[in-house]
Amino acid sequence: MALTLQERQEFLARPLIGALAVDDGPDRAPLNVPIWYDYTPGGELWIVTGPESKKMRCLKAAGRFSMMAQVLEPTVRYVTAEGPVTRITEATDEMHRAMAARYLPPAAVELYMKEAESYGEMAAVYMRPEHWLSADLGSIG
Repeated sequence: MALTLQERQEFLARPLIGALAVDDGPDRAPLNVPIWYDYTPGGELWIVTGPESKKMRCLKAAGRFSMMAQVLEPTVRYVTAEGPVTRITEATDEMHRAMAARYLPPAAVELYMKEAESYGEMAAVYMRPEHWLSADLGSIG
């Protein structure tokens, strides 16, 4: 059963590992990678990646991407949001720390940030969801 818009937005706002999918050019399947993301219902979804990464090259070339998040328990439920890249900005340390804090226990955030210094500059890529797919398979059977 499909979720309502409010249910989709609330689900996507949870700190789940996303599956980013973006066109990887002719004769290639879409690039599909796990990634941390952040989303506020009604707003833009955003990710952090290296400005010269393969993800960034694909995102710039395609101009749009999709993000899928799912859970398997207590029921199989997923949401996919797809839309255009709305902007790309430099990812500040504060943004990077906020993203890490969304996914890591508090004691691990500073350790992660110290490791992240070796990553070099990072960029934030924003997308406004235009198209949604969703299902909650718990109502089947």
